[in-house]
Amino acid sequence: MSLARLRADDLRVGLRFFAALPRFLRTPLSLDAMRAIVSERRARRARALIDTVTLACALPASPYARLFAHAGLDPAGVGPMVRRDGVEGTLATLLAAGVCLTGDEFKGRAPVVRGSLAFTVDPVALVNPRATVHGVSESSGSRGARTPVPIDLAAIRDHAVNTAVSLDAHGGTGWRHAHYGVPGGTSVTNPLEFAKAGHPPVRGYTSVDPASRELHPRYRLGARALRLASLLAGVALPVPEYAPLDDPAPIVRWLREELDAGRTPHVWTYASSAVRICQAATDSRVDIAGARFTCGGEPTTAARRAAVEATGASALPRMGTTETDILSYACARHEAPDDMHFFDDRHALIAPDAESVRGGMPADAMVLTSLLPTAPILLLNVCMGDRATVVRGDCGCGLARDGWTVRIRDVRSFEKLTAGGMTLLDADVVRVLDDVLPARYGGRTGDWQIVERHDGAGGRPEVLLVVDPAVGALDDAAVVEAFLEAIGGGDSGERMMQMQWRTGGVVRLVRERPMRTVSGKILHVHADRPTAA
Repeated sequence: MSLARLRADDLRVGLRFFAALPRFLRTPLSLDAMRAIVSERRARRARALIDTVTLACALPASPYARLFAHAGLDPAGVGPMVRRDGVEGTLATLLAAGVCLTGDEFKGRAPVVRGSLAFTVDPVALVNPRATVHGVSESSGSRGARTPVPIDLAAIRDHAVNTAVSLDAHGGTGWRHAHYGVPGGTSVTNPLEFAKAGHPPVRGYTSVDPASRELHPRYRLGARALRLASLLAGVALPVPEYAPLDDPAPIVRWLREELDAGRTPHVWTYASSAVRICQAATDSRVDIAGARFTCGGEPTTAARRAAVEATGASALPRMGTTETDILSYACARHEAPDDMHFFDDRHALIAPDAESVRGGMPADAMVLTSLLPTAPILLLNVCMGDRATVVRGDCGCGLARDGWTVRIRDVRSFEKLTAGGMTLLDADVVRVLDDVLPARYGGRTGDWQIVERHDGAGGRPEVLLVVDPAVGALDDAAVVEAFLEAIGGGDSGERMMQMQWRTGGVVRLVRERPMRTVSGKILHVHADRPTAA
């Protein structure tokens, strides 16, 4: 390990984290205290929005200030608007006036254009200046540029509140926790959230070999610093154990051991990773009925949920982003595979009406505004590229009892796969890859994937239909034709696009393991990959 590879900034941030962590761990919050915090947040939502607008517009080179000015609005006038129209009503007015950012605008992938106004956002400029940087995470960048996001222990404390109250609503206060991910990011923050609630994880697992010389020293040193600081605080956090995605046997063994001891094991991981664990348990004939999985990072589709529940385990969908952390958690009386309660104490959620739609945002786009002073990135009517069906009302489950009566379901990205003149929504791709093709040709969820490439032979656009070799022998031409029929089997417009892909030879079958992101996710649609596929 070469310390020379560590920058001075890395060392300063690491020392700051090491110094602050013991106190963080020695001051857990009770469940009653956390519920009181949630109640206080709700009571001050109006004030929180005013504070967000004030701070966001005061940022150096603030895009929000420029949007307010172009719309002829004064940020100081938000107070009277909130008192008159409420939080969501005020945000809807601002959205209609153009005070918002689409996902591409927020990420700096596309310029902000509002009439005569045009500029490009630097995502770093939206970092909360009040955040104390104890570490840095990054958005996955699976469909675009990666965005650095500060890790602040104060923000983790606020995340822990929602995590603990959510788990309690599912009877999870006494569960035994484990985290399964990759070094950095949630492998640091999630164990700290459990510890802040007085229930530190008993196991940690990583799908990346922590002994690998290819791993940057900051990750190896960070893991050791986290372990040492936790020991000094008297709250020992586990050392992550290597459990590759292709062979998560250590996790399967732990689940069985906990169940044999009469305890309920709970793994916080990605949806596709939960599926891999359950498939491994089934293949090895290990009964894990009664285990719990929090499934985040990717959509909890019907096929993924079914794969988990086929073992007798429970799948608890969760949604969040690196920029926001947790946004929603599983409804115990779910009416859809990803039915979740939205945490409106942390963020406000609105959807654009017909007059407010811009930049490709559909009418069911999720437009978010941060309401906590510890938000790492200041969001003011920002769409992260996701859409959802919103349901309001008391469903009668524990999270509704705790006051979260707004639910979201059918959450999907509305970013599009476009090649050879054909455009598909991610939701359509999910249906074909999770249901249609496995039912006809075999395989399980996670065995089929689409990879979009713009640098195919001769520079032509190309779509790779990637199939795990474990699926067995296939007729390439027949599978491609079945894919085209399934994906283009709708109205005349879809049929025309299907014909365009067929005649252009855009789709090619590739027999290899589906691609994973750097964080271990198996996305249904993966971004461009090298030509050597």
